[in-house]
Amino acid sequence: MIIVTGGSGQAGRACVADLTAQGYDVTSVDLTPPADPSVRHSRVDLTDYGQTVAAFAGIDERTSGVTGIVHLAAIRAPGLAPNPVTFSVNTLSTYNVFEAARQLDIKNVVWASSETVLGLPFDTPPPYVPVDEEYPGRPESAYSLSKLVGETMAEQFCRWDPERKIIGLRLSNVMDPADYLRFPSFQDDARARKWNLWSYIDARDAAQAIRLALEAPLTGADVFVIANADTVMERPNGELLDEVFPDVERRDVGEHDTLLSIEKARRVLGYEPRYGWRQRS
Repeated sequence: MIIVTGGSGQAGRACVADLTAQGYDVTSVDLTPPADPSVRHSRVDLTDYGQTVAAFAGIDERTSGVTGIVHLAAIRAPGLAPNPVTFSVNTLSTYNVFEAARQLDIKNVVWASSETVLGLPFDTPPPYVPVDEEYPGRPESAYSLSKLVGETMAEQFCRWDPERKIIGLRLSNVMDPADYLRFPSFQDDARARKWNLWSYIDARDAAQAIRLALEAPLTGADVFVIANADTVMERPNGELLDEVFPDVERRDVGEHDTLLSIEKARRVLGYEPRYGWRQRS
């Protein structure tokens, strides 16, 4: 069984649907019940360590024989709660998930880090584009700091047990197909979406990346940038960068290719985006 924390959220819904379609036995644990009544669900507060351990160990017919954890539950963006609340909830819940998995010997954990660790909203320009996982984290908010702390915790949990796998996915701005109706409004102002280099991730491709990370025969802690293959803009990258980031070093920048590099995810996980706003699918 795979437990998905935050299974009622935007990425969580797509993840649960994808894993179920691929034949996995899935349970969502979340404070919010799923909109789909067919999804198995238990209400769990992950900031409470006892509840977290109990949920992973087994809840009646809801959870048993857990082999993997997908941890998506969090305050999902800066500004949705006061900074101390965001930092506390996100770091404590992530610690509880990692520690509960360790105590129960669940060695396969995939969790949602964030593109914000790369330095969003890029008020200080990135060192180069496309940005990748190679330069140190540059958190600019309590939310981003909570994600970088989660990545550091993952490294130490895996140092304690080299056979453990904890993969952090630095997910870009998650979009459902209905959100593509808003994309025309982005086109007139290059600076409106410069905060994440005009990137996004279709929720269905986020789900694909999560499943590939779960299935990857890896050990240790690692992080991967996960975005769609293109930008949200009709204008070519060269024009956008000339206007907004003229002094940033450019490395193999395609006309509409994502400026959040997904090359590592392609190479290591076999990730390849299948959806996008240009396909209108």
